[in-house]
Amino acid sequence: MSKTNQFVFQGLHIVAWIIFVGLCIEAGALLVNFAFALFKPETVSHLYEKLNLSQMYQTNVWAFVGMYSFIIVISVLKAYLFYIVIKLMSKLDLTRPFSSFVSEQITQLSYYTLSIGLVGYIARESVRNLEHRGYEIDQLSKFWPDSQAYILMGGVIYVIALIFQKGIELQTENDLTV
Repeated sequence: MSKTNQFVFQGLHIVAWIIFVGLCIEAGALLVNFAFALFKPETVSHLYEKLNLSQMYQTNVWAFVGMYSFIIVISVLKAYLFYIVIKLMSKLDLTRPFSSFVSEQITQLSYYTLSIGLVGYIARESVRNLEHRGYEIDQLSKFWPDSQAYILMGGVIYVIALIFQKGIELQTENDLTV
């Protein structure tokens, strides 16, 4: 592998770590704020990223818990997705990329990407349902990912995982014939 490719790969690895740390901080902040909101309801109006769900909390605590749970689940799934990316990049051998570990990690990436998309879609539909009931939830839209993009990306990554599985079969067959 050329020095340029090695440099780019290392740069991407660093970027993945930075994104992972940022997503972990966000997930942790959301979890702590959720706990504070449940035990000290007066803090609901001062949640993470100026998320003011005090009207929802006062009207229906379960709607608040449901919406905030969607936010937390999506945030944790994104952080774990980048954890898998970091694990993959740490153990990936670019001279022989077709290994069972790489195939398993890429398959997991597709599952978690698809999960983010599906949870985001369910959350968006739940928000629409709450909007029809008169809740003010314009602030929540920034927490829902573009679910169609994540679902499509999960499908594409799954196809790549299948290609890697076939590559492993061909590489193993090639190793046995030589």
